[in-house]
Amino acid sequence: MGDGGLLGAIGSFGFALIVLAAMIVPSAVKVVREYERGVIFRLGRLHGAKGPGIFFLIPGIDKMIKMDLRIITMNVPRQECMTRDNVPLTVDAVVYFRVVDPSDAVVKVENFAAATSMFAQTTLRSVVGQVELDEILSKRDEVNQRIQGILDEHTGPWGVKVTATEIRDVVLPDGMKRAMARQAETERERRAKVINAQGEYEASERLAQAAKVISSQPAALQLRFLQALTEVATEHNSTTIFPVPVDLFTPFIQGLAQRQSGGSPAPTAPPPAATPTGPSGQTE
Repeated sequence: MGDGGLLGAIGSFGFALIVLAAMIVPSAVKVVREYERGVIFRLGRLHGAKGPGIFFLIPGIDKMIKMDLRIITMNVPRQECMTRDNVPLTVDAVVYFRVVDPSDAVVKVENFAAATSMFAQTTLRSVVGQVELDEILSKRDEVNQRIQGILDEHTGPWGVKVTATEIRDVVLPDGMKRAMARQAETERERRAKVINAQGEYEASERLAQAAKVISSQPAALQLRFLQALTEVATEHNSTTIFPVPVDLFTPFIQGLAQRQSGGSPAPTAPPPAATPTGPSGQTE
C-alpha cells in the first residue's frame, strides 16, 4: 500500500509538472517573423527589441510587444483648405511610412499610426495654404516633397520614417472649374491663331521665292500652268474652268498692232447717192 501510494503521488506530481509546463512554455517561447520585431519589457523597464526568430521570455517578468516593420499605407481624409490666392479647395492624400526603430515607436508615442495620421492632416492644410492654386495643379511633385519633408522631420523621433506622400485628389469649386475651362479655351484659340499666322507668313515667303524663280524663267509659268491642268483633269468633274494667262495672247496682240500701223489702209465708205429734185427744187 505504501509503495502504491508513493507511485500515485509521484504520478500526480508528474502530471502537475506536465500541466504547468504546458501552461508556461507557450508564454515563454516566442517566434517573431522576418518583418517583425519584439520589444521586450522586463519588470517594466525597456530591455530591447529582438527578432526575427525564436527566443525565450521569463514568464511573469518579461512582456513583449510585436511591431510590424513593413510599409504602412494610410489615407489622409479630405481636408477643406484655402490656398494663398484665396481659392477654396478640398484635397486628400495618401502617406507611406514604416517603423525603423521599434523601441522608440513603443516608448516615445502612444499610438504612432494615429499620431502620424493627425500630423499628416494638419501638415496638408498648412502646406496647401502656403502655395497658390497653379502650383498645386502644375507642381504637385514639389508640394508632395514639402509635405513629406515636414512629416519625416517630426516623426523621426518616434522611430517612424515617412517614405512618400502623394496628394491624390484636388476638388475645385464649380465656378473655378468654369473659369479655368474658359481660360484654357482662350489659350487654345490664341495658339491656333499664332500657328495660323505663322503658317501664312511662311507660305507667303515661299510664294515670293517661287514668284522670283518664275519671273526669271517665263517658261516655268507655262509648265506650271500645264501641270495645274493635268491635276484638274484627274478629278471627276463634268465642267472644268481654268484661267488663261495673258502671255499666251501677247504674240497675237503684237501682230495685230503691226498690221494696223504698217499694213494696207482701211477701206473708206462710198459717197452718198444723188437725190433727184423737181422743177421747183423740191424733192420728189
